Amino acid sequence: MSGQLKEVRNRIKSIQSTQQITKAMKMVSAAKLRRAQDAIVQMRPYAVKLQEMLQNIVSSSEGDIDLALAANRQVEKVLLVAITSDRGLCGAYNSNVIKLTKQAIREKYATQYAKGQVEILPIGKKAFEHFSKNGYKVNDKYWQLFSHLSFENVKAAAAVAMEGFISGEYDAVDIVYSEFKNAATQRFKIEQFLPIGKVEVIEGASTQKADYIFEPEKDTLIAELMPKILNTQFFKAVLDGHASEHGARMTAMDKATENAGEILRSLKIDYNRARQAAITTELTEIVSGAAALMG
Repeated sequence: MSGQLKEVRNRIKSIQSTQQITKAMKMVSAAKLRRAQDAIVQMRPYAVKLQEMLQNIVSSSEGDIDLALAANRQVEKVLLVAITSDRGLCGAYNSNVIKLTKQAIREKYATQYAKGQVEILPIGKKAFEHFSKNGYKVNDKYWQLFSHLSFENVKAAAAVAMEGFISGEYDAVDIVYSEFKNAATQRFKIEQFLPIGKVEVIEGASTQKADYIFEPEKDTLIAELMPKILNTQFFKAVLDGHASEHGARMTAMDKATENAGEILRSLKIDYNRARQAAITTELTEIVSGAAALMG
């Protein structure tokens, strides 16, 4: 019985120690989430409006000028940008991004993958490790972006996609990431990065082209604007992933702390029962021994 009590005491101490760690990690993630959330919330309206403007320009300029980054051609070579985190302990966040990337390959680019024409550009250690170990064609230059997260560093990764598309190295570029909603909610999605999409025409709606005044010349301005707007879109996806990671980790650590509390309550009940049983057994033995001596 004493051995059982000791085992339960050891388990209680171990879980209490784990609970302290998860509680501390939750607090750290909450502090990081605030900064990451502020960054994406402040940037998103700007990025969304720029994307809308870019799609309108592409749609209204069709046939007028040569738009290299909007060229639709037969998809033979594909680049998939998978944005995960560098560390774990954030629930199913990383596995969901990886699963969605594999789903895109399986359902959308199966033919290209069979020919070895699908390349993964991982951003985050988890994506890099997974796709490298499982035999995928991987670009290993930018997976450490989160250790020095800045617009300039992200811009360099975006340049790989844009330059590769213009040169014909890739015919399509998609970004797989988690769109941040709040600390408890992330929406995992695949977003077409290149070629630049056009405004979707809704049946029955007006098809009038957007009217823009270009100063200086249209060709010069669009050639200058396109890469800048695409860099912003790429940076937005990275910031979304960054905020989603901290939100997922904070939620996971909060749940782990709650679960540790429930286990502790259960173990303490078991400990008290075992302790009471031990006391009862000792009293019974003492009474029985006394009765035997008196008899």
